[in-house]
Amino acid sequence: MSFQNVGTFDAGVFAPSMTGAPMNAVPTMDASGIASGGAFLVSELEKRDPMLRKPLSSFTYPRDVNISTGGGWVDYVSAMSVAYGITGGSGTGAVNAGGANGLPVVQATVDKGVYKAHVFASALRVMFVDMQKSNFIGRSLDQMLTDGIRLTYDKHMDQNVYQGFDEYGTTGLINNPDAVETTVSGNGASTSSTKWADKTPKQILEDINKAITATWAAAEYDEAAMPNHILIPYEQYTYILNTMVTELATETILDYVLKNNIAAKNGGSLFIGATKWCKGSGTSGADRMVVYVNNERFVNMDELVPLSRIMSSPNVTSVCYDTAYMANVSEVQVLYPQTITYWDGI
Repeated sequence: MSFQNVGTFDAGVFAPSMTGAPMNAVPTMDASGIASGGAFLVSELEKRDPMLRKPLSSFTYPRDVNISTGGGWVDYVSAMSVAYGITGGSGTGAVNAGGANGLPVVQATVDKGVYKAHVFASALRVMFVDMQKSNFIGRSLDQMLTDGIRLTYDKHMDQNVYQGFDEYGTTGLINNPDAVETTVSGNGASTSSTKWADKTPKQILEDINKAITATWAAAEYDEAAMPNHILIPYEQYTYILNTMVTELATETILDYVLKNNIAAKNGGSLFIGATKWCKGSGTSGADRMVVYVNNERFVNMDELVPLSRIMSSPNVTSVCYDTAYMANVSEVQVLYPQTITYWDGI
């Protein structure tokens, strides 16, 4: 039996014989092709990271407002309040026994505040072929799109809580029209800068205590109305978090303020947090500090219908599955406007 020489293999390089069988009878690959990786599919020479990286984003609304759940598909949320007054009487005159007719009479006025609600809606579409392809590679396309719906909702809620929407005629924590706006005091230097970066730790503490006291005074020093929540931009928060009270101290300005503020000295607690919405939100684009009472009696928001999958159906015309997600949420309800104040220029 005779054998036809078709070439030899040498370290992966196939050298075909130039005689005998035709060139197209055996697959060939020259040395340069193999050296350049041409012998492999591109995807065969990669280390695949299984992590699917989502868009960078942040939202802090659950931290800064109490959210009540339930209520249904209503158009408005209402809250009742009562005010008292005294009419009649003899003023500072003595109250006489017997048939005295100069007694002051207490009157009550009940009022109702009405707050808008609006519907959030979004949909996802999963093409049938794309769904089969994603199943083949072990990735859930439906879950990936659902995560996108949730991210969109959280960003919507973040704006709803802090700023509101012009198209709905609503406002939020940083721009309530009934809140009192004040510019913080200057640092006393020749430039009279109001920025915290130009102030001493003591002056920053004075700004915060002045804001807390003024807000508390507007509530007639009601113990329940002691401000316990302050929002500032990230830049100012980073500054007081990283800057020491003195060069030799081990205590930051934030520690110093949290320990010595008027709320802490009166048995309360104070939270100071950062949010992007305070940046440039003050008068003439100044950075704003928001001081308020973070309690459902004073500030609240209703998630009347939490984000839910409302319906899902096949679409034969487009060969896909369509799913609708909806929620019903209210605007932020500032129930005691005098207990929230704005301090600009920090």
